[in-house]
Amino acid sequence: MRSARELARRRSGLLILILGGLQAFGPLSIDMYLPGLPEIARDLGASEGAAQFTLSAFLIGMAVGQAVYGPVTDKYGRKPPLMFGVSLYVFASVACALAPTVGMLAAARFVQALGAGAGAVVTTAVVRDLWSGRDAADRFSLLMLVMGVAPILAPSLGGALLVRFEWPSVFWTLAALGLVCLAAVSVLPETAPLESRRDVRLRDAASTYVALLRNRPFMTYALAGAFASCALFAYISGSSFVFIESLGVPRGTYALLFGVNALALIAASQVNRWLIRRWGLDLVAGRATLTALVCSVGLVGVTLSGHAGVWTFSPLLAALLATVGLTTPNTTALALETIRSRVGSASALRGTLQFGLSGVAGGAVGVFANGTPLPMTLVITVCVLLSVTCLRLASRFGDSGRARRA
Repeated sequence: MRSARELARRRSGLLILILGGLQAFGPLSIDMYLPGLPEIARDLGASEGAAQFTLSAFLIGMAVGQAVYGPVTDKYGRKPPLMFGVSLYVFASVACALAPTVGMLAAARFVQALGAGAGAVVTTAVVRDLWSGRDAADRFSLLMLVMGVAPILAPSLGGALLVRFEWPSVFWTLAALGLVCLAAVSVLPETAPLESRRDVRLRDAASTYVALLRNRPFMTYALAGAFASCALFAYISGSSFVFIESLGVPRGTYALLFGVNALALIAASQVNRWLIRRWGLDLVAGRATLTALVCSVGLVGVTLSGHAGVWTFSPLLAALLATVGLTTPNTTALALETIRSRVGSASALRGTLQFGLSGVAGGAVGVFANGTPLPMTLVITVCVLLSVTCLRLASRFGDSGRARRA
C-alpha cells in the first residue's frame, strides 16, 4: 500500500490526468446536451421547465450517489466503488439514449448521476489521501484545468452531434466515453491506507455524517464552495434558454460563448496556484466571492434596465465564472484540511452539499422561467450572497478552526 501511494505521488501527472477525466463525467454529462435542451423539450412534448428538470435530476442524483459512496470508499478503498460507479454510468447513458418520455429521461439521468458520483467522491478523496493544505489546493487547481476542458469542448461536440444526428446521439457518445474511462480506472493505484479502513463500519455512516455536520469549520467552508457551485449550475441550467431562446443567439455562437466562459474559469483556477502562495487560501477565496457578488448584481441590473444582450451579459458572466475557479479549489482544500479520518465520507458530504444545492438552484431557474434572463440572474445573485456569508463565517474560526479534526 505504501509503495502504491509513493508511486502515485511520483506519477502525479498521470494520476491527475486520470482523476480529471473522472471528474469530467459531471461537466460532460451536463454540458454536452445543453444545446439540445430546446430540441428535447419539443421532441418529447415537454415544457421548458420539464426539460430543465432533467438537469436537476442529474444534480440530485450526484448528491445522493456521493452520500452513499463516501462510507463505502472509507471501508473498501477507492478503486472498487469507482469501478462499479463507472459501469453504472455506462448502463444509464444507454438508458438515456433510449428514453421515450421526458419522465423516463429524468429517471435515467438520475441513475446516470449515481454512477458519476463515484468519480466525484474518489477523485477528491485520492487527492486528500496524498496531499494536504496548499499542496492539495494546488492539485485541485490542476484537476480543474483537466476537467475544465470538458465545458469548453462539450457544447461544441454536442452541437456538432445535433447538427448531424438526433439528441440521443449525445448519450451514446457519453456511454462510449464511459467505457474508455473504465479502462483507465484499471491502472489507478489504491491510495486509502489499509490501517484506516480496518475499524470502519458501514452501520456507523450516519454517526460519521452527524459528526461532520457538527464540524463548523468543515461545514462553513464546504457550504461556501457549494453555494459558489450553485451559481455556476444556475448559469448552466438557464444559459441555453437565455442565450438561444431569449437573446436569439445561434447554437454555434452559444457553444462558443459557453466555451469562452469555461476558459475564464480554467484560467482563473491556474492563476489560483500562484495567488494562494502569495495571499493564502482564505484571502483569495474571500476576494473572489466579493467579486462574484459585484458581477451578479450587475447581471440583475442589466436585466432590469432592459439592456440584456450578448455584449452586456458575456463579460459579466465570464468574470463571475472566473471567480468559481478561485473559490472552489480553495474552499475544498480548507474544508478537507479539518478532517483527519473518514476522508471519503467528508469528500462525499462536500459533494452532496454541492450537487444537492446546485440541483435546487438549477430547479429554481426552471420553475421561475418566464422567457427572460431575470430568474437565472436572481438565483445566481442569491447563491453568491450565501457563499460570501458562509466564507465570512468560516474565516472567523481562523487557524484554530482548521486545527480541529472530525
